[in-house]
Amino acid sequence: MKKDFQYGGMAVIEGVMMRGPQESALAVRKPDGSIELEKESNRDLGKRYPILKWPLIRGSYVLIDSMAIGIRMLNKSANMSLDEEEEELSAREIFFTVLLAFALAVLLFVALPTGIVHFARQYLGGVVFQNIVEGIIRIIFFLLYVYAISKMDEIDRVFMYHGAEHKLIHTLEAGEELTVENARRHTTLHPRCGTSFLLIVMVISILVFAMLGEGSLFYRVWSRLAVFPVVAGLGYEFIKFSGKYYRKTWARWMIAPGLALQKMTTREPDDEQLEVALKALKAVLYSEAAVSLKDAPLSGHTA
Repeated sequence: MKKDFQYGGMAVIEGVMMRGPQESALAVRKPDGSIELEKESNRDLGKRYPILKWPLIRGSYVLIDSMAIGIRMLNKSANMSLDEEEEELSAREIFFTVLLAFALAVLLFVALPTGIVHFARQYLGGVVFQNIVEGIIRIIFFLLYVYAISKMDEIDRVFMYHGAEHKLIHTLEAGEELTVENARRHTTLHPRCGTSFLLIVMVISILVFAMLGEGSLFYRVWSRLAVFPVVAGLGYEFIKFSGKYYRKTWARWMIAPGLALQKMTTREPDDEQLEVALKALKAVLYSEAAVSLKDAPLSGHTA
C-alpha cells in the first residue's frame, strides 16, 4: 500500500471500480453470481505535463480524467453485467447516452437556475444576492434529481455499491485486514466522496459567479461554463484538505454538509456487494505489491 496515495473508486452497474497509483480494477457481479474482474493501467498525463498537478489546475484535470474513466467504467460494467444472450451496448448508443447526460446536466444545473434568476433579477436586488438565490436553486435541483433517480431500482443498487466502496476504503485507511466482516462495521460516508465534491462546487460557485457581474442570459450561462474549471479547482483543494484532516474536530464541521448529502447517494450494502468491492480493492493492492517486488533490488552483493 502506497502511504501517500489516497485510494478511491466509484460504484458502477452491479460492481465497483477501485483506483490505485498504478492500476485500476473493475469488479462486476455477473447474472450467474460469479464476479468478473478487469484491470487496466492508469494513464497519468500529470507525469508528462507536471503543470496538471499544480494546485487549482489539478482540480480541473482530475475532474475531466475522473469523468472519462467513470464513463468508460460504467459502459464496461453495463456490458459485463449482461446475460450472455443479451446484446451489448454499441459505441453509437454509448456516445448519444453520454451526450444526452451532459446536455441534461448543463440544462438542469446551469441554464435553468441562471435563467430563473436572470428573469427575476429585478426582484432580487444586487448581484451577490442573485447568486445566492441561484446557488440555492441549483442545490434544490440537485437534491430533487438525486431523489428522483434513487427511486429507480438500478440506481438504488448502484448507491448500495457506492456504500460498499466507501466501507472498503475506510477499512484500508484504518489499517485493518481487508475482509467483508471488518468492512461491514464501517460507515458508508466518506469525506473524499464525489457527492461532497459536488456540494462544495455548488457553494464555491456562488462566490465565483458573483464576480462575473450581470449581463444577458447568454453571457450569464456561458460565463459560468467558462469559469467552471476555477470552481472545480477550488473545490478539489477543499476536498483534499478536508480529507486529510477529517478526523480533527474543526474539520468535521467543514465536511458535515457533504456527509449529510451522501446519505442520499449511499445505501447500506449486503455482503455480496462488499465482496465485489473487496475483490476490486485487493486486485489493485496485489498489482501494486507485484510492481514493488519487481522493481526492488536483488539481495546480496556484487563482486
